[in-house]
Amino acid sequence: MDRTDKDFLLPQYDLNEEQEKKEIVRRYRALLRALKPKLKQGDKELVRSAFEMSVEAHKTMRRKSGEPYIFHPLAVAMICVEEEGLGVRSCICALLHDTVEDTDITLEDIQQEFGSEITRIIDGLTKISTVVDNNTSQQAENFKKILLTLTDDPRVILIKLADRLHNMRTLDSMKVEKQLKISSETVYVYAPLAHRMGLYAVKTEMEDLSMKYLEPDVYRQIARKLSETRRERSRYINEFIKPVREKLEKAEFPFEIYGRPKSIHSIWNKMKKKNVEFEEVYDLFAIRVIVDVTHDLEKEACWKVYSFVTDMYNPAPERLRDWLSNPKSNGYEALHTTVMGPQGKWVEVQIRSKRMNEIAEKGLAAHWKYKEGGAEEDRFDKWFSQIKEALGSEDLSSIDFLQDFKTSFLAEEIYVYTPKGDVKMLPVGSTALDFAFSIHTAIGSKCIGAKVNHKLVPISHKLRSGDQIEIITSNKQKPGEDWLSIVVTAKAKNRIKDALKDEKRKVAEDGKYFLERKMAAIGAPVSIQNIDELVLFYKLPSALDLFYRIAVKQIDLRELKEFEVRGEKLELIKTRKQEAKPEPTSVKQEVHKDTELIIFGESSDRIVYTLANCCTPIPGDDVFGFVSTGKGLIIHRTNCPNATRLLSSFGHRIVKTKWAKNKEISFLTGLKLTGLDDVGVIHKITNLISGELRINISALTVEAKEGIFEGNIRLYVHDKDELDNLFSRLKSLSGIQSVSRYDVDE
Repeated sequence: MDRTDKDFLLPQYDLNEEQEKKEIVRRYRALLRALKPKLKQGDKELVRSAFEMSVEAHKTMRRKSGEPYIFHPLAVAMICVEEEGLGVRSCICALLHDTVEDTDITLEDIQQEFGSEITRIIDGLTKISTVVDNNTSQQAENFKKILLTLTDDPRVILIKLADRLHNMRTLDSMKVEKQLKISSETVYVYAPLAHRMGLYAVKTEMEDLSMKYLEPDVYRQIARKLSETRRERSRYINEFIKPVREKLEKAEFPFEIYGRPKSIHSIWNKMKKKNVEFEEVYDLFAIRVIVDVTHDLEKEACWKVYSFVTDMYNPAPERLRDWLSNPKSNGYEALHTTVMGPQGKWVEVQIRSKRMNEIAEKGLAAHWKYKEGGAEEDRFDKWFSQIKEALGSEDLSSIDFLQDFKTSFLAEEIYVYTPKGDVKMLPVGSTALDFAFSIHTAIGSKCIGAKVNHKLVPISHKLRSGDQIEIITSNKQKPGEDWLSIVVTAKAKNRIKDALKDEKRKVAEDGKYFLERKMAAIGAPVSIQNIDELVLFYKLPSALDLFYRIAVKQIDLRELKEFEVRGEKLELIKTRKQEAKPEPTSVKQEVHKDTELIIFGESSDRIVYTLANCCTPIPGDDVFGFVSTGKGLIIHRTNCPNATRLLSSFGHRIVKTKWAKNKEISFLTGLKLTGLDDVGVIHKITNLISGELRINISALTVEAKEGIFEGNIRLYVHDKDELDNLFSRLKSLSGIQSVSRYDVDE
C-alpha cells in the first residue's frame, strides 16, 4: 500500500448501507468483466475469495472522502487489469494489497488461501509500506524498498503504481499540505518510474494530476484554453488527416489514424522551456498512425507510412526519432517525425504497429506477452540487472540513492557504439567516463580520455546518440574526487566511491597510528567509545573520516587537551564559554506539526525565517516552510525549481505556511520583457511602472538587437496581486511581445 493511504482512514459513520452494498457489487462485477478474457478454470473462484476477504477485512474502514475503504482496492485492481494489462494473479494481489498491513489478516492466511506466488507479491507490497528508516527521508527509503522488490517480481511495482494513481485521482479530500507532499513525490519519482516501465498513459495522468495541486492556477488556465480551442483543433486535425488517410486506404494493410491532445503538463513544460504563451505552443496535439501487420512486416509498413506523410508534408529532419532500429530499454518502439502541416503549423506524427502500440499503452505487461523465446537477454532484463547492481551499494544514503536512480535509470536514453559496433544504452547527459565504466570497472578506473567518432576528447565529454567511442587508458591513472561530478550513471558513481574509499582507508591507517600514539601519551585507551567521542567532537560522519583527516593534517590533535581521562573514558572538559551559551531552540521545536505558520502576521515575530533565494517568494504566492539544518526556516514557493525535491525527499521537515496581508513591506522580484525595439517603448514601460502604478524600480537593463529588445527589470512589489496587475498592464502595451517573472538573488 502507499503509505499515504494511512491518511485516508476514517472511523465509520452511517450512510445508506443498502446503496453502498449495491455499489460495491457493481464495481466488483465491472472488474470481473474486464478480467473475463484472462480467466482460466478456477480463476473466478480465486478472485471472489480475494474480494470477499478484502471486503470483510476493510468493513469498518472509510477513506477521507467518507466512502467505504473497499472502493480503493477495487479501483487499484481495475487499474491493474484495464490500464496496465495485468492478469488474474495481479488482480488478486491488488484486492488484498492493504490487508496484511492494515487489518488482522496475516501472510500465513494468504499463503493458506492463495499459495506462495501471491503471498510473495503481497509481502513485497507490505514491506514497501512498513520498513522505514527514521534517520532518512521516509519517501526515499520507501522508494529503495520498492526497487529491491522490483528485481524479484516487477508486478509489485506495477501494483504500487496503480495504488499511487488511484490515490492521486482521489486527492481532493486531503489537506493542502498532504496534497503538496503526495503530488511532489508522484511527479518526482512515480511518474518517471511509470514512464520507465513503459506506462505512458499512467505517467501522463500522474504528471497532470500533480500539476493540478502544485500549480493550480496554471493548470486551470491551460485546461480552460484547451477546452476553448477544442473545436478549432478538431477541424485542423481532420484537415491534416484527410489526404494521409486517402493515401493509406490505397495501401494493402489495415490502419487507424487519429489526433490526440498533448497533456497539460507537457504543454506547460514547453511554455516554460521556450518562454512562450499558450497560443505560441505549436504542437498542442500529435497525430498517431497504427498499422495492423504481422511482426515481420512492421518496420517496412511503418517506413512506408512515413514516406506517405512526408510526401504530403515537409518534415523537420532533426526531429526524426527512429525507435524501430533502436527501441528504448522499456520496450518502446515507434517512428516519430515532425512535419509542416496546413496553415504553417508544425505537427508531430507517431507511427507504430498494433503490437508496438499495445506495448506503448500497457508497458511491461504487454512486453511480457510479446516477448519472444531465445537466449538473448532483452533490454528490460538488462535494466533490472543494472538496478540490482546499483542497489548493491549498502552505504549509499537513501536520498543519494534516489537522486542517482533518477539520473541513471529514469532519464531519457541515448544509444552509442563500441569500436566493434555493439550498441550501449546510456542516460542522457552521460560522459565518456560513464561509457568507460559501463564496459568494465577496470577500464573506467584507468580511463584518461576517449576518441569519439575518431576525435580525441576528455573524459568529461558529453555523448550524443549515434557516437562511436573508443576508451584510452593508462595504468598510472586512478579515480579522483572530481570524477563524481563528471559521471551521471549509478554504476560509475558507485565504482568511483568504492575506489576513493579504498584509497582513503590506506591513508587513514597512518592517521590511526598517529592518534593511537597521542592517546597513549595522555593515558587514554583506543576504545570504540573513545573514538566515537572524538568523532562527535570533530562533527565527522565516521571514524574513517577522523583517521583520514588526521593523516592529511586537517585535524590538529593539540585539541586533545580539551579532554580528560576518567577511568578509561575520554570526557570533554566543559569550558566557561560552553556553559554560558545555552543551545539555541531550533525552529523545528517551535513549529508544531499541525499548526499553520502565518508569516508577516501577529505570530510572525516569534519565528525566525528567511525567504529562499532560489525562488524569491512574495506575499500571495503559494508557499511552504522548509526547516533546514543550518539556516532555520526557509520559505519557498510551491513551484520553486527545488520544491518537488524538498517536498518528496524531506516531508518530515515541511511546515504549512500562509501569508498575512501587509502592505508596508516590499519584496524584490524580477521581470523579463521582450518586444519590438520601437521609439519610446522603454519610456512607456518606465512611465507605467513608476508613474502610473508607483512601483519602485531597483534596476533596469535593456539590450536591443536587430529590431528586438530584451529587458530585465528588478522592482519592489507588495504582493502577488500587485505583480499580476503589472503583468496584464505591461502585456497590453503595444510592441510588448512577452512578459515573464524570474527569480532574483538578492
